[in-house]
Amino acid sequence: MREMFRMVVVLSLICGLSGMTLAGLRQATRVRIEEQVLTYVQEPVLLEVLGDHDNDPVKDRRSFGLDDGEVLTVFPVREDGRLTGVAFETFGQGYGGDIGVITVFDLASDSILAIGMTTMKETPGVGDRVAGLDFTGQYSRHALANVALTSQGGDINAVAGATISSTGAATAVGKAVKLYRRLKPQFLDAWS
Repeated sequence: MREMFRMVVVLSLICGLSGMTLAGLRQATRVRIEEQVLTYVQEPVLLEVLGDHDNDPVKDRRSFGLDDGEVLTVFPVREDGRLTGVAFETFGQGYGGDIGVITVFDLASDSILAIGMTTMKETPGVGDRVAGLDFTGQYSRHALANVALTSQGGDINAVAGATISSTGAATAVGKAVKLYRRLKPQFLDAWS
């Protein structure tokens, strides 16, 4: 009995130390990981979907706190020195995991300028077609209303054979629209 108690204590100590080590390592590398994601995942998609701008959206980015404790990183779009749009990333559940979508909004017309996929683990040749222009192009210059899939009452056509992936991407854009509507005054104040 005494031997078993000692083994439980030793095992508990090993597990506790391992957990603390992993938590410390995660905290120590958090900033570096965020920089890598920004540089190699978000920035290339931003540059692809932003269109005309005369600022560096990555350098000018700001963070906004959300009600659930999460932080939303927003990239401003400026033309001739004035704020014309904003872009940020939201996520929806796809077949292979989260689908990351950057949505660019036009502040003057309150519309979606474009979307671009940042992260996805969808089935090659099927689900990953939501990243193609046939799907993403439907959001170009789209009003904020009816941005859901046609099966959900909107006017966006799903990719054939990729219903779950299409739903995940549309969900991410829907979340972005809700956040944009709620936070637009804060965006205007932040970059005025």
